[in-house]
Amino acid sequence: MTRFVSLSSGSNGNCYYIGNDDVSFLIDVGVGGRTIRKRLATLGIDINDVDFVLVSHDHVDHIKYLGSFTEHYHKPVFATKELHRALDNHFCTRGRLYGCVKETEPGVTTECLGVKFTPFRVPHDAHDTVGYHIDFFGTTFTFITDVGEVTDDVVRYCSKASHLIVESNYDLEMLMYGPYTPELKRRIRNGRGHLSNDQAAGLLRKVAGPDVQSVFLCHLSENNNTPELALQSASAALQDAGATHILLKALPRRTSSELFVFES
Repeated sequence: MTRFVSLSSGSNGNCYYIGNDDVSFLIDVGVGGRTIRKRLATLGIDINDVDFVLVSHDHVDHIKYLGSFTEHYHKPVFATKELHRALDNHFCTRGRLYGCVKETEPGVTTECLGVKFTPFRVPHDAHDTVGYHIDFFGTTFTFITDVGEVTDDVVRYCSKASHLIVESNYDLEMLMYGPYTPELKRRIRNGRGHLSNDQAAGLLRKVAGPDVQSVFLCHLSENNNTPELALQSASAALQDAGATHILLKALPRRTSSELFVFES
C-alpha cells in the first residue's frame, strides 16, 4: 500500500509526501516543518518517520524550509551535484545541510531504503532543475513541476509511470490579459518557465495509456489559472486519448490534498 499526499502546491510553497508504514520521503520542503508535522499528523503520519528528501530545484517556494527541516530532523537530502552546490550558497540552506548531503546524477537511478528514483533534467530557470521518476516498491510515479516545456525526457519518464504529478500552471488567456508585467509574462512562457494548461494537456495526450492510473495537476497559478480551467483542459485531453479510466485531480495551493492510497 502506497500513500501520496500533496502538503502544498504552488508559488506559496511546495511539499509532497510518498510513503507506507515502513519507508517515506518528501519531495521539496517549501513549507515549514511545523506545518508539515501538523498536516501529516491529521493523516496519522508522524513526521519523524520521514526517511529522506528529494529536491527538484533551488527556487524559494521549493526549499524555503529545507535548511531548518534538515537541522531539526537530520534526514538525507538527495539532489544533483550542481544543485547541492547551489544549495551551499543559498540563504535558505547555506551551512545547514551538513552531514545530510547525498548526490544524485541525472539519468542515473539511486536507491534508498528500497525506493528507487531517477532524476532527469527539465528546462526551468533555476540550478539543475529535475523531475523524478520513482519506483516505490512497484508503485511508479513521475513528478514534474516548474518545467518550461515538454521535452523527450518528460514524455519518456511520464510514459513509464502509473501516477503522474504534472504542472499545469497557467491559462494562456488569463496570463496574457492579467496584471503581470510583460517581462514576467515572457519569463513564464519562454520555455524555461512553466507549463500552461494546454501544454500539460498535450503531454497527457501523448502519455495517457492503459497503465496510467492517476494524474495530479500541480503548481496551479493563483493569478493566472483556476482548478476548473486546468481540470477542463486535462479532462478533454484524457478523453481524446481514450483514457477516461484515469483519476484526475487538481492539487490545492495552500492546503493539503486528500490522502490517496494505491495498491502495488
